[in-house]
Formats: sequence, structure tokens, C-alpha cells
Amino acid sequence: MFKKISPPVLLLLPAIIVLVAVVLFPLLLSFYSSFTPFRLTRPATLFTFIGLRNYSRILTDPVFLAAFVRTVVLLTIALNLEMLLGLCLALLVNKATHGKRILRTLMMFPMMFSPVLVGFQFKFMFNDNVGIINNALQSLGITNNAIPWLIDGNLALFSIIVAEVWSSTSVFAILILAGLFAMPQEPVEAAKVDGCTSWQTFRYVTWPFLMPFAFIAMTIRSLDVARAYDIVKIMTDGGPARRTELIWTLVGRTAYADAQMGLANAMAYVSIILSIAFTVYFFRKLALARTQIGAEW
Repeated sequence: MFKKISPPVLLLLPAIIVLVAVVLFPLLLSFYSSFTPFRLTRPATLFTFIGLRNYSRILTDPVFLAAFVRTVVLLTIALNLEMLLGLCLALLVNKATHGKRILRTLMMFPMMFSPVLVGFQFKFMFNDNVGIINNALQSLGITNNAIPWLIDGNLALFSIIVAEVWSSTSVFAILILAGLFAMPQEPVEAAKVDGCTSWQTFRYVTWPFLMPFAFIAMTIRSLDVARAYDIVKIMTDGGPARRTELIWTLVGRTAYADAQMGLANAMAYVSIILSIAFTVYFFRKLALARTQIGAEW
């Protein structure tokens, strides 16, 4: 039997078997179970087909819809802040005359931490009793009382955004800095000769060239933020009163705490659709930016 298979396919066969067993089979099983009332405590429910009932249920569930909107808000705010701060960092490092290698290494430092460690780090920093932020604010006389960063709903979401931005701004900074290094200097020098100000040079020469790099970073980060789980789970666990509940924390709670695996898988596939939508949007923006560069440069 194996003699009829070509050597390249035969060599790839073990990897294909592993991928099918580890990736494809669980993916198909989870997709199928999203059309069933499957519960971990009742395995027989895996074989009961209920059609789109799980999807119709979550699309009318105010808890899921709130988590969906909150995920989009978090994604939008975090991506924009990360791009702005990453752009500023990249421009500052690019302007440095000495120590660029050290600065690039320091810029990558937050990426070296796992999301779980970042969650614990910021949970301690925002603690209302022993947190360094409250202690600093009280020492400076800015506030007399401890601020309940992780207890107040709005402040808790703000704290999560701060943690996300701190841990991933370097993704934008590194990619934009790579764009600055790859950018030819002739158009910049020509703009200066024509009397353009620094802002005009950046707005009409530098930024259009950097846009593809920024959209690549946005594509990568949109996939990360859309499935944000670790930092939220550690810092607030979706609280207080589900005010920081995101799609993936709700999926985990529904699947394991409530044992409703079929319903949780339906939520997960809606989240995947959200990720695909953002990815397609940023890829279109990326293609448009590349077209613009090709036309102007």
C-alpha cells in the first residue's frame, strides 16, 4: 500500500496525521457540538441535533450581547492606543543617535511576559489596598482614598485596557520601526527641499509609507484581543457583576462552570466570525495602502 505513495507524501504523512488528530478533528467536533445541547455532565446529549437553536439563543441573550459589544469596544480602544503609542515609540527610537540596539531590546521587553504574568502583575499594581498605583497617588496627594480599580465596573475595564496596551504596544512599535528602517530617504529630503514642515512631511510622506506596517500589526493584534482571556481571567474574572466579561471569558464560564459545551462552542464560533471580520477589514486596508504606495512611490 505504502509503495504506491510518493516519498514526499510519505514523509509528510506523520505530520498530516498529527494535524488531523490534534487540529482538524477537534475543530469539526466543536463545530458539530455547537448544533447540539451537549453538556459535559450528560455525554449522550452530544448526539441530539437541535439545529441553530444555540445560535438563536445567544443572539438574543443580553449577557452574550453585552460581552460581544464589550469585546468590540476593548478591541477598538486597545488597537488605537497601541498604534498611537507604538508609532510614537518607533519615531523616538528612529530619531535616537546612540543606543538604538539597546532601545529596540527594551522596547521588546513587555512581549517577553506571558499574559498570565501580566495579569498578575497588573492585578497587584491596581490592588486598592497594597497596589503601587494607589500608594503613589496617595503619596502625591492626588487622592486621599484608595481608588477601587478592580471593583468599580468602568475602572476595571480601564485597568484591563491598560494591561493590554502595556503588553502589546511593542508589536506596533517594532513593525512601524521596521517600516522606518525600510523607508527610502529621498522623498523625505525632497519634501524638506520643497519647504514642507515636519508635520506635512510626516502626514503626506512618512505615514503613507508606514500604513501597511501599521495594518499588519493591527491584523495580528486584532486576533489576539478578539480572543482575550488570560489577562481578564486573572485580573477580574469577568467581574464585578460581569462588567468586564468578554466573549472568551463567557465561553470558558459557560463551558466549564456551567458545563454547557454546545452553547459555549456556538459562542466561540461567533467570536471567530468577529475575528475574521476584523482580519478581512484590515487586509483590505493593507491592500489599499500598498496600492497607494505603488501609485505614489
